[in-house]
Amino acid sequence: MRDGATIGAKRLLARAAAADSRAHAALKVAVDDFFLPEDRRLDERTRSALGVLLRGLVETVEAEVREHGARLLGARGEGGLATALAQGDASVMARLAGSGLLRDPELMAELIARVRQELIGNALPMSAPDDPERPSLINRFVQHPDRVVAASAMAVLFVESRRRGGPESGQLAQTELPSELHHRLVWWVAAALRERVADEAEDAVDALDRALSDAAQRSLTAYDEGDRLEAAAMRFAAAIDAQPGELPGLLVESLGDRRIVVFTALLAHAMGVSHALARDIVLDPEADRLWLACRALELSRDTIAKIGYALCEADPRRDLESFADALDAIASIAPGEARTALAPMKLHPDYRAAVIALGRGGAS
Repeated sequence: MRDGATIGAKRLLARAAAADSRAHAALKVAVDDFFLPEDRRLDERTRSALGVLLRGLVETVEAEVREHGARLLGARGEGGLATALAQGDASVMARLAGSGLLRDPELMAELIARVRQELIGNALPMSAPDDPERPSLINRFVQHPDRVVAASAMAVLFVESRRRGGPESGQLAQTELPSELHHRLVWWVAAALRERVADEAEDAVDALDRALSDAAQRSLTAYDEGDRLEAAAMRFAAAIDAQPGELPGLLVESLGDRRIVVFTALLAHAMGVSHALARDIVLDPEADRLWLACRALELSRDTIAKIGYALCEADPRRDLESFADALDAIASIAPGEARTALAPMKLHPDYRAAVIALGRGGAS
């Protein structure tokens, strides 16, 4: 009895110490949250959509790896282990979140940008065409006599409908992440599944590792970054190759159709930069780089006003009155001056990232 009481007391003391540590960590998080500037805090709409998207991505990858891994284990004579892997009663989402892996800056930057892009796109004001009989932008190009243009427009429609089908409707058809981020997520999920089932594997841990590794490799091999909506939109923008006289109308029309991904792709193609960089420019509520880009492309005051109004209406972080006050100054910027200011954005992405990182490191 005395030994048991001693062991119980030690365990109770350890639990109390752990609780004290958790309380300290929770207090630190609460304090950090309280002092976070309002303009840096995620609003509830973005936070909610981000949570839904992140869970959807994890569960999509988990289902794929889990199902194929269980099938491999069954075929290799590990029926009990296959059943244990297939019958997971909860997602590995909580484990990955608790481990800190999902705090990966590149992953979260991509997801936050994707969520904000979707929210702004859905909130853009609809604009009726001058001709009610005229098809919308993408539908019009689907009927284009140039087969390359028509096929690229059809691809945008297909991928767009696939993305809009989730995550609210359940698992995603695919993650639509950049390839490197998809790879990281697949291996994280495989490792979390291993941890969950390893205790039941006993002497068959090697078989479990081989099955999960093979299942992860299968997922990676089948993944094509070119199937992403952003990639399809960039192919569409390249196919139509809008000329200076066509670009302003297409940009305004794409926003009127609530197709912000296409708007971003048209801007990226015209600027000669990646979709990811153009997306950063479009989503930035300060919009200084966006207005420079518009002037570098020699967009008129009227076109810039239409773009600015649409984005201010869709994004609560933007101030319409401030934009209106700055419009004349924006329109007065010489195109050559704007192109010179934006020239560093056309540097090789890795070189540009190195220059920025060096600058963040401070003076030598």
